[in-house]
Amino acid sequence: MTSFSGPTRLIAIDIDGTLLPSAGLRISARNQEALRRAEAEGVHIVVATGRRQAYAIPVLELAGLSPETVMISSNGTVTRTFSGRRIDRWLLPTETARALCAELRQFGGTTVFTFDHEGPGELVVDSLQALERSVDKWVEQNRPYIREIHPLELAFDTGLAPVQGMVCGTVEQMRNAEHRLNHSDFVGLIETHRTEYPGNNLSILDILPPGCSKGSAIGRLAATLGVRREEIMAIGDNYNDVEMLDYAGQPVLMGNAPPELLERARRSGWSITATNDQDGVALSIIGALQRNRQWADEEARVLVGPAVVEFP
Repeated sequence: MTSFSGPTRLIAIDIDGTLLPSAGLRISARNQEALRRAEAEGVHIVVATGRRQAYAIPVLELAGLSPETVMISSNGTVTRTFSGRRIDRWLLPTETARALCAELRQFGGTTVFTFDHEGPGELVVDSLQALERSVDKWVEQNRPYIREIHPLELAFDTGLAPVQGMVCGTVEQMRNAEHRLNHSDFVGLIETHRTEYPGNNLSILDILPPGCSKGSAIGRLAATLGVRREEIMAIGDNYNDVEMLDYAGQPVLMGNAPPELLERARRSGWSITATNDQDGVALSIIGALQRNRQWADEEARVLVGPAVVEFP
């Protein structure tokens, strides 16, 4: 594991494959305790996820974090506190989203656009049937928010702009989709972020406003909090976490990350922690808190100076 020096004032943590175990939607007791301890000791906990906020909050409720804890959702497009106070938001222009509908239709009708409001129509989809074939559990959990629209272009007739587009399929299909989009007329108009689950041969390709990522969102948030880059720890496991791992001065990759990312971590000097099923998040947080205490003790010794003994 890479050794970090200096204090940790902000810890940004991914959810799926990082904070959550491989099976189930419950954060382990060990991870919960580490999160609460970090907040109690004055460290900013920031959840950074590809999920939208309404889909993420139920998973996090049991952790007992403050309502003012910050969540970066939809891969960096929306930043809010758990209580719902908006801090930052980026929108995908309606004309770009409308043009993407035709471009993405070739990938099997799994296109989804996310709008920043709660309730029916928060998610608009091309084909529920196609999505059920790829991500049936996601469809079931989000059904109350989904509206199927034919053709999908009609979703933008209201003039409302989405925060995110998404398409899903096999790993190979989504790698091809990302390559195609990044060599198309959409270059400069969008940002793509891929998440892969090789064990299920499933990949999700998120399409965001240009310049938008977990990393850029963390950078903007840290600036408002007065936190320096070297004081930020980021913990993630997948390709959509790379920008925040690159940005953070203390990057931590989960041990269950894809081999390609594990190799990148070794080349880049990122720390590699235990897997999500071994509470790698808790181990990283506890290590950071211990270093914070050591750093504070050293600072105190420097400020106080050596003890002076007076003899009569």
